[in-house]
Amino acid sequence: MTSSSDNESPVNRRYLRPKLRQATLIIPKTGHRVRRNVTFGSVSGLDGPGSDRSPDEQSLLLQKPEQRGCWSVLKARTKKYGKDAWSFAKSKTGQGVFKCSIAYLLGSLATFVPAIADVLGQQDGKHIVATITVYFHPARSKGSMLEAVFCALAAFAYAVFICFGSMAVSIFSGRTLDLIVVGHTIVLVVFCGGGLGFVGWIKQRLGHPLINISCSLTSLAIITVLTKEGAVQAAEFSDDKVVQVMIMIAMGVTATTAVSLLISPTSARRELKEDLIQITDSFSDLLTIITRAFLSGSEGELQQHGYNEASEKNKKVFTSLTKNLKEAKYEYYIAGKEKQYQLQARLANCMQRLAQSIGGLRSAATTQFLLLSQAGVTRTNSPMSTGFASTPNYSSFPSLAPSLAEESGVLASIDETQEDGSRTPEDGPLEDSQLAHLPLSDDESLGGSTFGSASDIFTKFILHLGPSMKSLAVTLKRTLDELPYNANGKIAVNAHFLISLQQAIGLYTSSREEALDLLYREKELVRADSGELEAEYEEVAASCGYFSFSLLDFANETKSYLELLDDLKLEVEERPGGRTWSWLHFWNNFHNSRAKSKDDDPERDSLIGANEETEIPSDIPSPAERKASLQAQSDLHGNKWSLRYRMWRTLSIFRRDDIKYAIKVGIGAALYALPSFLVSTRPFYQRWRGEWGLLSYMLVCSMTIGASNTTGFARFLGTCLGAVCAIVAWTVSQGNAYVLAFFGWLMSYWTAYIIVAMGKGPMGRFIMLTYNLSALYAYSLSVKDANDDDDEGGVDPMITEITLHRVVAVLTGCLWGLVVTRLVWPISARRKLVDGLSILWLRMGLIWKRDPLNVLTDPESSKAYMDLREEFELHHFLSWLENMRGAAASEVDLRGPFQDKTYSKILKSTGAMLDAFHAMNATIMKNPRATKGEAELLKYTINERAQLCSRISHLLQVLASSMKLEYPLNEALPNTEHARDRLLEKIFRFRKDEKDKAGAGEEDFELLYAYALVTGQISKEITVIGKEVEDLFGVLDEDMLKLQ
Repeated sequence: MTSSSDNESPVNRRYLRPKLRQATLIIPKTGHRVRRNVTFGSVSGLDGPGSDRSPDEQSLLLQKPEQRGCWSVLKARTKKYGKDAWSFAKSKTGQGVFKCSIAYLLGSLATFVPAIADVLGQQDGKHIVATITVYFHPARSKGSMLEAVFCALAAFAYAVFICFGSMAVSIFSGRTLDLIVVGHTIVLVVFCGGGLGFVGWIKQRLGHPLINISCSLTSLAIITVLTKEGAVQAAEFSDDKVVQVMIMIAMGVTATTAVSLLISPTSARRELKEDLIQITDSFSDLLTIITRAFLSGSEGELQQHGYNEASEKNKKVFTSLTKNLKEAKYEYYIAGKEKQYQLQARLANCMQRLAQSIGGLRSAATTQFLLLSQAGVTRTNSPMSTGFASTPNYSSFPSLAPSLAEESGVLASIDETQEDGSRTPEDGPLEDSQLAHLPLSDDESLGGSTFGSASDIFTKFILHLGPSMKSLAVTLKRTLDELPYNANGKIAVNAHFLISLQQAIGLYTSSREEALDLLYREKELVRADSGELEAEYEEVAASCGYFSFSLLDFANETKSYLELLDDLKLEVEERPGGRTWSWLHFWNNFHNSRAKSKDDDPERDSLIGANEETEIPSDIPSPAERKASLQAQSDLHGNKWSLRYRMWRTLSIFRRDDIKYAIKVGIGAALYALPSFLVSTRPFYQRWRGEWGLLSYMLVCSMTIGASNTTGFARFLGTCLGAVCAIVAWTVSQGNAYVLAFFGWLMSYWTAYIIVAMGKGPMGRFIMLTYNLSALYAYSLSVKDANDDDDEGGVDPMITEITLHRVVAVLTGCLWGLVVTRLVWPISARRKLVDGLSILWLRMGLIWKRDPLNVLTDPESSKAYMDLREEFELHHFLSWLENMRGAAASEVDLRGPFQDKTYSKILKSTGAMLDAFHAMNATIMKNPRATKGEAELLKYTINERAQLCSRISHLLQVLASSMKLEYPLNEALPNTEHARDRLLEKIFRFRKDEKDKAGAGEEDFELLYAYALVTGQISKEITVIGKEVEDLFGVLDEDMLKLQ
C-alpha cells in the first residue's frame, strides 16, 4: 500500500478523518474565550471495572493452589468475607435490612410482653402486629413511610366500613325481619364477595406495591371479622375484633415508622438530589462519547465499557428518579415547600428531554456508521430490506487500524493541527474583534471540493463543523460536570454558566450555518449520475444535519436546565425556612381544580410542554376528540339499532378484563367463605383455619393464569419454609420468650434480605406470615392468651398440629385460586400478549398512515398525527405487554414452552419504534406551524411521503395480522427502501432546483432530516420483528394452503 493519497482506494479513503484545527472554547466558570486545542478529557468508567482487592490479596490469589497453605487461603477468604459483610452492613441496603429486623423485634413484643399483650385483650391474633412490621417495613424513605401510613389508614377505614355494614345487615335481617338466612346471603354476596372483589379490583387497577400490601391487610381484617369472629353469623354487634385490629395496626405502624425515622433515616429529597447528580454525570459522559464517535467515525467508541456503563447507569437512575420524585412529594408537602417540589418535578422532566436529545445524537451517529459501512457496497434488494447494513468490520481497513488499536482505558482525543499564529491557552482570552477574522476552514485538506463517495461528504462536514461542534460539546460537558449540586449540597449555579452557554450556542449556530451552506454549495457542484447516488448524498446530509441539530437541541435543553436550577436556587435562598402549606387550603384547591386541567401538573411538563410556544395548538383534534366525534355520529343512528344491540353496548363495561376479574374474585371469595355461614360446616372451617385459606386465595388470585401460577408457587413455598422454621424455633426454645424473640430476629433479618436486597417481597412476606401464625401463635396459647384453641394443644401447644393446619389452609386457598383463575373467565397472558402486540402494531400502522408531517400544513385535518396523550398511552400499553411477557413464562401450554427470548426481542424492537414515533412527535412540537420554506418542501414531497407512509403502515398491518392469527408471513413482502430513496432523491432535487425559489433555508430541512432518519429506524425494526415472527410461526408452505 503506497503512502500517496492519489493511490488510496475509495474504500480506505472514506474512513479517514481530517486533523481538526483549533477551535474557540468558552470556559463555563469564567466566560472567557480561548483559542486552543480542544480535548474532551477522560470519561468516568472508561477504564472498566477496577479491582477492590489489595495487592497482597491479588498476589495470593494468583498463586497456584499447591503454593498456598490451607491456613493462608482460609485467612484470605475470611478477611474478604468479613470486608464484604462490613461493606454490606454500612450500605443503604444493609442498613435497611437491619432496620427491618429491629422493627420486627419491636412488633413481636406485643406477643411476648404481658403488659403490651393485655392492651389487646384475651384474643388470638396478636402476632399480626409483627406481621404489619414485615408488610410495612421501615426500609424506605420518609416520604414512602408517610405514604405507607396513609395507605394503612385507608385500608383500616374500608375494613371498618365492610365489617360494621355486614353486622348491621345481619342484625336487621335476623332480629327485625327474622330472616337470618336472607341476611347471611346478603352479607355473603354483597359484603364478602363484593367487598373482597372490590379489593381485588383496586389491587390490579393501581398496581402499586404499597397498595397491594394495604389490600392484603384489609382482606385479613375483613375475612377475620366476617368468617371467624362469629358476630355476623349470630346477628350480634361486636366491636372487640375491630378495636383490636385498630390497636394492632396502630402499634405496628408506630413501631415501623419510629424505626424508619430514628435509625439511619432516609430522605427521598436527598436521594432525589443524588439521582440528579448521577444522571447529569451520565449525560456528560454520553455526550462526550457520542460526539467523539461521530467526529472520529468509529463505532468502536460506542462499544467501549464506558459507554455501556454510562447508558446502563442512565436507565437505572431514571427509574430511581421517578420513584424518589413521587416519594419526595410527600416530604416537600409535609414540610410546606410545595414550590420546591414543583421546581424539582420540572427538573426531572428536563432530564427526560435531555435524554431524548441524547437519543437523537445516538441515532444520527448510528446512521453515520451504517452509511459508512455501505459506502462502495452494492445494496441487495432482499425482502423487507431497509437499506441498513450490519456493523462494519474495521479490521480489513488498514487506514483505520491505528484508531482502533489505542490503549485500553481513556480514548485518545482527536488530533488537531496548530495553525500558524495560533494561540495557546496561556495567551489568554481573545477579543471579539480577533475572533471575527479567524479562518473558517482549510479547503485544501481534501485536495478539492468534489466528492468521490458519501464518506467524503462526512469528511468535509467534520472538517468544516468539527471544531465548533467539539468546542460546544466540551463547554456542555464542563457545565454538566459542575451541576446540579456541589459537595456541600448547595445548588452549583453561578452567573457565568448561563451566559457562557448562550455565547457558545451563538458561536456554534453561526458556524453551523456557514459550514452547512459551504458544504451544500460544494455538494451541488457534483453531478449525480443516478437517483440512488442522489439519495445517498441526501441521506448523508440528513445524518450530518440531524446530528448538528440534535447537538443544538441538547445545548438549548441544557440552557433550560440552568434556568430551572437558577429558579430553584432563588426559591431556596428567598425562603430557606419559609412554609406555605397551601395544599391544606382545600377550599382554594377545590375551586382551582375545576379551572385547572391535568396538564398543569408539574410532573407532566415534559409531556405537555413547559411553555405555550412548545404546546400543540388547541385546534388540532386529539384522539379523544376524534372518538367523541365518532360517538356523536353513532348516536345519530341510535334509533335505528335494535334494543338488543343497544343493551349490548350499554353492558360493554362488563366485558372489560378488570371488571370480569373483580367479579370472579368476588364469586370465588363468597363460595370459599360459604362454609363459615353454615351451621354444619362452620366447625370444620374453624378447625382447619379456613380464614387463612381465604386470605391465601385473595393473594394468589391474579389477573392472568401465569401471574397466579407464580404467586401460588411463591406462597406455598414460603409457607412451607416458614412452617419448618417455626417447628425448629419452637422445638429449640421450648416456649422460652427470649429464645423465641432471638429466633424471630434472625428470621426477620433473613426475610428482610429477601424482601429488600433480593426484591422478592411476596416470598419473604409469606415466610414470616407463616412463622408468626405458628411460632408466635403457639406462644400465645402457652400463656393462655388465646380462646377456643384446645384442638391445637391449649397451654401445651402442638406445634406440628398448628403448622399442619396452616399449611393445609394455605395449600387449599392456593389451589382454589388457581381453579378460579383457570376456569372462571380465564385470562391467558400468552393470548393477551399476542393480541396486545397485534393491536399495538395495528394502531401504530394507522397512526403512521396519517403522515406525521401533514399536521404542519393542515392543522385542522381529521387525520392528524398522534398527540402526546396517545403517545403515552402507547408507551404505557407497551409496559403492560412487558408484564404480560413475564407472566406468560409461567403458563403451561401443551404446544410447548413460551418463547421468551423471541418475544423479548419483538418487544424491544417495538419499543424502539415507539421511541422513533416520539422523536418525530418531539420534532413537530418544536414548531407546530410550518414555515414558508418547510411548507414548500412538504408540498414538493407529498407524494413520496404518502407512498413511504403507506408502505410502513402496510408492513405493520401484515405483522399484526400474522401475530393475531399466529400464521406465517408471506415471503413476498414489500420493502421501504425504494420508497425512502425516492423521498431522499426528491429532497435532493428540491435543494438543487427549488430551494432559492421557495426561499428555504437550512433550518427548513431539519424536519425532513428527522423524518428520513425516523423512517429508516422504523423500517429497520420492522425487519427485525419480521425475522422474529418468522422464527415463531415459520413460512408458508403447500400444506398450509390446502383447501380442506
